[in-house]
Amino acid sequence: MLSRLKIFLPGENTRMIIIAAFIGIMAGVAIIVFRESVDFVHEQIFVRGYELLQIESGGWRKFLLPLLPMSGMVLLIPLSLVFPGKVNGYSFTNFLRRVNLENGVIRARNIFIKIVSTAITIGTGNSAGVEGPIAVIGGSLGSQVGQEFRVSGKRMKVYIAAGCAGGIAGIFNAPLAGMFFAAEIVLLGTYEISSFSALVIASALSTVVSRAWYGEIPAFPIPNYHMVNPFVEMPLYAVMALLIGLLAVLHIRFFYFVRDSFQALPIHEQVKPILGALLVGSIGIAFPQVMGDGYDYIEKALAGHTVLAIMLALIFLKSIATAITLGSGGAGGVFAPALFIGAVCGGTFGGVVHYLLPEYTASAGAYATIGIGAFLAASTHAPMTAIFLLFEMTGNYVIIIPVMLVSIISTVTATKFYHDSIDTVDFSREGINIHEGREVAIMKSIKVGKAITEDVDFISETANINQLLELFRYAKDSFYFPVINHKGLMVGVVSMQDVKTLLHDAEQRVCYLVGAICTRDVIMLTPDHNLYEAMDLFDIKGIDEIPVVETLEEPWVLGMLRRPDVIAAYNHEILKRGIGEKEETIRMLCSAS
Repeated sequence: MLSRLKIFLPGENTRMIIIAAFIGIMAGVAIIVFRESVDFVHEQIFVRGYELLQIESGGWRKFLLPLLPMSGMVLLIPLSLVFPGKVNGYSFTNFLRRVNLENGVIRARNIFIKIVSTAITIGTGNSAGVEGPIAVIGGSLGSQVGQEFRVSGKRMKVYIAAGCAGGIAGIFNAPLAGMFFAAEIVLLGTYEISSFSALVIASALSTVVSRAWYGEIPAFPIPNYHMVNPFVEMPLYAVMALLIGLLAVLHIRFFYFVRDSFQALPIHEQVKPILGALLVGSIGIAFPQVMGDGYDYIEKALAGHTVLAIMLALIFLKSIATAITLGSGGAGGVFAPALFIGAVCGGTFGGVVHYLLPEYTASAGAYATIGIGAFLAASTHAPMTAIFLLFEMTGNYVIIIPVMLVSIISTVTATKFYHDSIDTVDFSREGINIHEGREVAIMKSIKVGKAITEDVDFISETANINQLLELFRYAKDSFYFPVINHKGLMVGVVSMQDVKTLLHDAEQRVCYLVGAICTRDVIMLTPDHNLYEAMDLFDIKGIDEIPVVETLEEPWVLGMLRRPDVIAAYNHEILKRGIGEKEETIRMLCSAS
């Protein structure tokens, strides 16, 4: 009887899809709360403040504009004091770390923190985007569901990605883009069919909720453009993609240069966001387009209602303003600024080529549309997300062909000149390739100095073969011995293989010196190398021991690193992290309840 009932009970994958549907609905509701919060702050502080200060009257009053974004950063101070380290700056990188390298447990308070801090930052005119925070909010909702059901780390990752997919899908009214955002950026391109179905369901239902509230309107109203002459325009789009790929690299590098510069400033941490807001507001006096998420100006660029010289200036000014806002400690994302920069890049390029070749090219607005996909793909290294976002925004099968071309070319160009996307720079600085997964990241986090065997024998290069054989006789586990010179520096290694031909000749065993038979071209490690590098050398060279020296320039022997030592150190770290993650999960669950 029980076996018959089991047929009607949902299986594991079915339960996951049902839960993903619930996550998608919650993400849709969160989007409504989030967008309404941003609009409320913008209306109450920026719009009313603009009117109160009479900035629209011009003259000296326009110089009061920086007071509006500065007021937002002042409002962030109490929140950052209550939740230190959780409010200020671009946090999507830390979110990816939590999802892909750690246990995926995210506290519920992050939902509140992201909604309030981002609404204050963007609503008061600082330059940032809402898409990164809404992805974190959706992912946090997914994590809460995973914690409630006490799922495994792998399933937790799927639920978080489903929440992110729902967040992006609902905010752009683009379910396919949300799905590929989660697959490419959050799951780093590693997913199974079962997890992919969860992303589909969450994206679809979040979009349904969003459309029910806001209507079936696209994120940007885009005119129905067409290609005038494909034989002329396709090469032009390719050239534009190359230029945008290079600009994306400059944008990423400048973004982290500004952030590092603000971190090095010898002023109080709470003052830095206010200083950043002052600088952004000062730019906004002459170019108010850089303030906020920039959606209004993107619509003008796509419609072709812009001035070429202003668009050219905004390519760099929007990048500068975004880097200052997030680098100084404002809250927000980089997705909307990427759309903005892509639109003005494409619009500028399109304005030039249409002026030169008016009969063979579409208007600047068409190139602005294609530029969005190119810059988004190049800066995030997520071409599929860019392609499907533009496809859903336009609904135009003709324009999707150049979008596919420029997204791939710009991404390849950007990766050629800079390996990292805007979300992975910090990982590379730590020596972590996040795309390699958690196991490799752990191996790279453990230094050789923590795993070496320090009790090691070595032999002088002036010793004879009989002395070496005596050393081999009493050695327990070693098959290689470091050979040192009269200064104590290592000059080579010697093994039993090196003395095999001399074993049966007593006279040669006395006459031959170790320095004459040892291997001089030696692979060495230092304590600062990591275990991943060590295992790579073990596998490539087919050896089981590597000498560890103080430095490669002055190779004082510190010990030997053996393959079993690496495995033991890795297992110890896994055990330690497993215990720590379980304790953290239990602590968070208890605090949540």
